[in-house]
Amino acid sequence: MNMAEDQPLHATAHHDYGGQPGEPVETCAHPATLWEQRVDAILELLGDPRRRLMRVDEFRWMNETMAPEDYERLSYYERWVHSIARLMVRKGVVTQAELDARIARLRAEGSDAP
Repeated sequence: MNMAEDQPLHATAHHDYGGQPGEPVETCAHPATLWEQRVDAILELLGDPRRRLMRVDEFRWMNETMAPEDYERLSYYERWVHSIARLMVRKGVVTQAELDARIARLRAEGSDAP
């Protein structure tokens, strides 16, 4: 994947808050929910040396090129899920139709994960 084709390097984007005034940053730790722990595990598995389906720079690029409205609307781990899904579709690991079908099935089963 040639990520340089998507956006110019060093472009200021919605994720780049450095030096800008904003809301106070919450510094107290909160316990991760089960679905957040699962997202973290998925990220580790996709990037492990045996599978090597994803590199950290690719994951970061997916976060940085996310639509601004999605970046602002989604929670931290929801952004991870969104970025992982986009990257896996882009790499042909899974299709968007397969993801959509699985999401619909989980919602029908009453899943409480975002």
